[in-house]
Amino acid sequence: MSTPKSPATPNAPSAMRKRPMQARAQHTVETIFEATAQVLDEEGEAALTTNRIAKKAGFSIGTLYQYFPTKEAILLAMIARERRRVMDEQNEFLARAADEGADPERVIRERIRMLIEAFGSGGRVKRSLIKMAWQMDHHENIMQAMREAAEHIAVAMSRRDAPGMRPPTTATVFVLTRAFMGTLRSAVLEDSPLLGTPEFEDELYRLCWGLLRADA
Repeated sequence: MSTPKSPATPNAPSAMRKRPMQARAQHTVETIFEATAQVLDEEGEAALTTNRIAKKAGFSIGTLYQYFPTKEAILLAMIARERRRVMDEQNEFLARAADEGADPERVIRERIRMLIEAFGSGGRVKRSLIKMAWQMDHHENIMQAMREAAEHIAVAMSRRDAPGMRPPTTATVFVLTRAFMGTLRSAVLEDSPLLGTPEFEDELYRLCWGLLRADA
């Protein structure tokens, strides 16, 4: 199986202008991220502008523009960082579960719960970011991250005897990622009251396990 690739870099107009290599630059970027979250929390998405973010951060607009050309670039960077954190956390969970010989049904159930929490729920700021991510983030970025996650599932499950579960094929991975993430995306964009409910989690579990069980 090929080594998973990192999610694609956003197109040039939306990308960061320079990468924060030194501690001072990293602190500046973190302050911009915090200011963006504060504006979203206190004033809502409609008030989010580069000028408002710079003022909240205590920077000149010129300082902000050294790193980000647009507010969309800031949001994409925040989204990409959160997605990378979530994927790393889940990959560690899968590796640990495989090493411990965890029951595959429990692993799938817990992973679904983690994905719902990461990409579908949370407080006001997180929910705003998640919704904007689904609206504006590049489709290929999201699907690359999901392919990576699915490959890690396949690797983790192949490292031990998993009775009742068939090894995921390329076709299985494709269908599973599109079905799962398509459902979650629709729930987020529609502000569905199902998000965060046991019923929603149960149906996603049945979807995934139905594709992965040995007698499917």
